[in-house]
Amino acid sequence: MTRAYLDHAATTPVSPAALAAMTEELARVGNPSSLHTAGRGARRTVEESRERLGAALGARPSEVVLTGGGTEADNLAVKGMFWGRRTAHPERRRILVSAVEHHAVLDPAFWMAEHAGAEIVLLPVDAAGVLDLDALREELAAHADETALVSVMWTNNEVGTVEPVRDVVQLAHRHGVPVHADAVQAAGQLPVDFAASGLDAMTVTGHKLGGPVGTGALVARRDLDLTPVLHGGGQERGVRSGTLDVAGIRAFSVAVEDAVAARPERALRLAALRDRLVAGVLERVPDAVLRGPADLSLAADGTAARLPGNAHLTFPGCEGDSLLYLLDSAGVEVSTGSACQAGVPRPSHVLLAMGVPERDARGALRFSLGATSTDEEVDLVLDVLPGVVERARAAGLVSAGGL
Repeated sequence: MTRAYLDHAATTPVSPAALAAMTEELARVGNPSSLHTAGRGARRTVEESRERLGAALGARPSEVVLTGGGTEADNLAVKGMFWGRRTAHPERRRILVSAVEHHAVLDPAFWMAEHAGAEIVLLPVDAAGVLDLDALREELAAHADETALVSVMWTNNEVGTVEPVRDVVQLAHRHGVPVHADAVQAAGQLPVDFAASGLDAMTVTGHKLGGPVGTGALVARRDLDLTPVLHGGGQERGVRSGTLDVAGIRAFSVAVEDAVAARPERALRLAALRDRLVAGVLERVPDAVLRGPADLSLAADGTAARLPGNAHLTFPGCEGDSLLYLLDSAGVEVSTGSACQAGVPRPSHVLLAMGVPERDARGALRFSLGATSTDEEVDLVLDVLPGVVERARAAGLVSAGGL
């Protein structure tokens, strides 16, 4: 069966260059903390990879703290920055996060509220998922002296909204408040420059842009107070202990370097594919609703209102899970973009924060394109989707007792 993989926001295929680098490195031995020849060779590979990552992300090599992925980096940012700030300023208990953050940021923040005395402030967004800067401005004006940190993602993983990160940084820094951004989805699709952004910390991961799962980094200013979350051998500036995965780190650096180099041309190609997909879906299923920013344009400098590879739509009268399984049986692999806890499907917190009614939010699908996406995959989606929606609506009526 012909298949279309349109779930690159969940994970991407490992790029040939990253796979070759990882395979080559796996044949070698050496702990990068060891002082003998093999250890020094492994350390050299790690530091060369760190330099590549820094250059690709607009950061100094010394600012790249290697982690086991995006979730670990987000946890280190939220918990480490909070504890680091409270050591010198016990009154700083507030953590400001946007209401549409990934759970890798939201869950650590709420854990800190339950176990470490933090106060969580969820910053609202508009109907397109864009952070309300006025709400942030008012919050800082009233409580800046009590605020430990702000965390606002660079771009949303579900609806593709690009957040005003530089504006957030400017507002927060006026009050001496550090800012973290989860840039997991942005790196490789948008111009991401840590130094130019003014951020204090930024999360990236490998498997969203052609690298292996289990690799990532927290890019953090050298003078940022970070309390370790993992304790042990004191690797990575003493804030992330653990033996470094040399093969994974090298593959990660190669993937990031290649994705950033290919970004200008790839973003244009993905935006064109995405636009054809959106137009085709809305033509074939007229009552479908595009969620997130309506502006699909891609500026000459690579900036955009939404990710070039993202198309998020809701389908009235449908359950997202039904759509997903029916599409999968037809050869199309996508995501609902919703959280699932204890096996119970729940509407996306992102859509609810955007003001989408719960009933509509349940019928969500996220189509996300990447380096391997093709016109043929888009053709397959447009060919099978109308029938899938019809069947999903019929199933919904049956479950509701309407037939």
